[in-house]
Amino acid sequence: MWFFYDYWYIVLVMPAVLFSIFASIKVNTTFKKYSKVRSSRGITGAEAARRVLDANGLYSVKIERVRGDLTDHYDPRNNTIYLSETVYDNPSAAAIGVASHEAGHAVQHAVGYVPIKIRAAIIPATRFGSMLAFPLILLGLFLEASGMIYLAYLGVACFGLSTLFQLVTLPTEFNASRRALESIESCGILARDEISSARKVLSAAAMTYVAALAVSLMQLLRLLLIVAGNSRKD
Repeated sequence: MWFFYDYWYIVLVMPAVLFSIFASIKVNTTFKKYSKVRSSRGITGAEAARRVLDANGLYSVKIERVRGDLTDHYDPRNNTIYLSETVYDNPSAAAIGVASHEAGHAVQHAVGYVPIKIRAAIIPATRFGSMLAFPLILLGLFLEASGMIYLAYLGVACFGLSTLFQLVTLPTEFNASRRALESIESCGILARDEISSARKVLSAAAMTYVAALAVSLMQLLRLLLIVAGNSRKD
């Protein structure tokens, strides 16, 4: 039985992992490129996020600085947008795009955007499933001669929750970027010829979520093929 070093990992998962590495490099290089170009209107990332929030009536959402590089995120539990050190005070199109994207997530929560509600609802099940997935698969394969292969299939199903989470994340991130770009234009945060720079940064960031979904899908397929292959041998 091949489990960690197997044919399906090389054929299915490895290409997705390489794509994920490429996407990670792409988003970092794209952000660094456009974060060095100051926008003509001199609006910082934090100021841009504030404008997007206020334009949508979200005056109570706070904006705070957080350590790290591209560690930006919105926390609905305390209604706060956390902007990284490379974004908060940065008056570039890259920083404005990232900050406005996080403001877009705040808007999603405020308007009850369905995919983000689904994502929030399945987080506990996803965490629980990720803890059980591989132990169940290993146990089911070990006890397959005793007719316990169903445990392995249950483990695959548990792993599938992570894939579902990645699937729901994709429209959530794309929608947040769309809201960000629309707000950047409607609020006059960037000049028209600078919006394309913000769009390139957000497109590169979106690629990382596509890559994460691809890795999860291929891993799910790999696990299913391994379990099914052992079932047929019986």
